[in-house]
Amino acid sequence: MAGMTLEQLKIFLAVAQNLHFTRAAEELYITQPAVSAAIHNLEQEYGVKLFHRIGRHIEIAEAGKLLQVEAQKILDQVSLTERGLRELNNLQRGELKLGSSLTIGNYWLPSKISEFKSRYPGIQIDCSLANTEEICVGTATGQFDLGLVEGDVKPALQSTLEYEIVGSDRLQIVVGQKHPWFEWGEIDLTQLTQTLWVMREPGSGTQQRFEEALQNWGINLNELNVILVFNSGEMTKAAIEDGVGAIGISELMVKKEIQLGTLRAIRVIDNRDGNGAMPTAGYTYVEIVRPFFKLKHRQRFQTALSKVFEQMLVSSMLDGSPQHISKPVI
Repeated sequence: MAGMTLEQLKIFLAVAQNLHFTRAAEELYITQPAVSAAIHNLEQEYGVKLFHRIGRHIEIAEAGKLLQVEAQKILDQVSLTERGLRELNNLQRGELKLGSSLTIGNYWLPSKISEFKSRYPGIQIDCSLANTEEICVGTATGQFDLGLVEGDVKPALQSTLEYEIVGSDRLQIVVGQKHPWFEWGEIDLTQLTQTLWVMREPGSGTQQRFEEALQNWGINLNELNVILVFNSGEMTKAAIEDGVGAIGISELMVKKEIQLGTLRAIRVIDNRDGNGAMPTAGYTYVEIVRPFFKLKHRQRFQTALSKVFEQMLVSSMLDGSPQHISKPVI
């Protein structure tokens, strides 16, 4: 009994994903007869039907569905093992796969990656950017060695992902020069419902934190007049520079524009007492501080590279800041 090979599994997965022999061959840079032969040999070896041929089309059979799941696990483990072996060289070579939410990836993470590359110049770092929800899912499914997000991990993934704070920033209410608040510099909480708003999409960590802050201030999101929703902080920023709306955005993203005077961060006065009425004396400003979380899978094999990068991130928090919290300070 010859048994299956890794090459056969790679070919099978390509066919299962494309449901087409020719497209699978093109993807793998081999001939179509070689693809057909690999599938035929697997079916003959184990006496099962992996695909149903229906006219010029194919459908994956029950045995094929089982093999697809197990083959992916096998090839993922082989890939991790190969990476582990390559790292047995004092971290002179290897690959680190990171997933990061947009604000962290564009403004906070680059300096961390540069520091790591200066220590380990032979290491290849592959960093993918997406919103918080997508990075959580990618880390849970093994797409990334480590994930970095500013939003909460959904309850369904909390048993799968381990998360720890490695940094933080603040969200600010920001307007452009044409907005009346630009001249004022500060407003009362009650005035938040009296302007137009530009927002991030659901699944964004920034949007999650802003909505949490509104709830803590006794304001329902539905009370705000939201005119635009974007899937990028840069797009929300551009929308208000020449417009009249307001945004809740990371201070990291608007630092340059605030220095240039094209945007202004607005301080928000908490004008409530315990009963929601105006305070009798003095006032305080509200603030949204949000943590940056490092994510990793609780059970998957962790490469030496990811451990070293993880330790570098954790070490940067050894300044007296809290290490384990699950909610932002608002």
